[in-house]
Amino acid sequence: MYLAQIHITLKPGVLDPQGTAVYKALQALDFTGVEDVRIGKYMEVRLSAADRAVAEMQVAEMCRRLLANPVIENYAFQVVEG
Repeated sequence: MYLAQIHITLKPGVLDPQGTAVYKALQALDFTGVEDVRIGKYMEVRLSAADRAVAEMQVAEMCRRLLANPVIENYAFQVVEG
């Protein structure tokens, strides 16, 4: 059993209205040191695979085909036993 920890973020240059709203709210709460906010997604996927390499290949395929939009998003993941 493996656990994939997946982070999906918007590519640089892609507008992030949710991040902008959070940034403005933090400024209004007097967190003046905050310079920028970008909002992303975090997912955990548990899967069975023959070994870690197979699990990593499956997770990469999941990200490419469904979990991330490669036009506007980047993804990174880590697969751990557990």
